[in-house]
Amino acid sequence: MSKYILPFSFFLLLLVSMSGCVSTYMPNAPNVPMFTEKGELSAAGHITPKGNITFNTAYAVSDHFAVMVNGSMLNSERRKRDFRHNLLEAGGGYFTTFGPQQDRVLEVYAGVGGGSSDRTEKDENKEGIMKYTRYEADFSKYFVQVNFSSKRKKSLHLLSRDFPLNYGTALRASYINMNKYLVNGIPGEEEDNIFFEPIFYTRLALNRSVQLQYTSGANFGLKNRKTLTAGYSVFSLGFVVNVGNLGRGN
Repeated sequence: MSKYILPFSFFLLLLVSMSGCVSTYMPNAPNVPMFTEKGELSAAGHITPKGNITFNTAYAVSDHFAVMVNGSMLNSERRKRDFRHNLLEAGGGYFTTFGPQQDRVLEVYAGVGGGSSDRTEKDENKEGIMKYTRYEADFSKYFVQVNFSSKRKKSLHLLSRDFPLNYGTALRASYINMNKYLVNGIPGEEEDNIFFEPIFYTRLALNRSVQLQYTSGANFGLKNRKTLTAGYSVFSLGFVVNVGNLGRGN
C-alpha cells in the first residue's frame, strides 16, 4: 500500500491548491505518537502551506493507555483576507502492537476541545473604497481517531546512509459546534458539522528519536453548511520526537 501514498498525497495537494473555499474551521495535523509501551513521550510540530502551526504531545501512561494534548494556531494577514484561527484539544485512548515482529501499531483515541476563528474579508470597489466584512466564531470540538502505523517497513538510502521509513493512516471524525457566531458584530446563524478526515503520513527517521513527517489528507463535511464547511484539507510538514522506552521503536 505504501507505494500509492506519495502519488495520492500529491494529488490531494493539487486539490488543496485549487480550492478557493474558506471555512470557519481549519483542521489540525493529527497526533500519531506510534506508542509501543509504557513511558514513551511524543512531541511534534507541523506547519501547513497556509501557515497553520500544529503542536502535538502525548504520553503513554501504561502499556496500552496514553493521553494527549494538541493545539494549533494561524495568524495570516493578506491583501484580500485576514484570518486568525486557534484550537486546543485533549484526549486519551488505547494502543497496541501486533504482527510477527510487533512492528505494527494500532491506536484509538477520543477527545474534546475548543477554538476560535476570526476572518476579515476585504473588498475594494472601483472608487478605491475598501469594504470590510468580519466573521467571528467560537466553537467546541469532539473527535474520535483511529491510527494504523507500520514501523521500519522500508529505508531510504541517501548519502551512504539508510533512513528508515514508516507509513501510516489516521481516520479521524470530528464534530464541530459553534458557540458564538458574529457577522460585523451582529449575531448570525450558528452551525454545526461532522467532518470525516482520512489522513496519510510518511516518516523518515533522522535518528533513533527524531523523525521528519509528511502528512496529507482530505476533509469531508457530512452536512451542507454555509460557513462551517470542509474548506481546508490536511497537508503539512513537520518533526516528531519520541523519547522514553524505545526498545521496540525505530
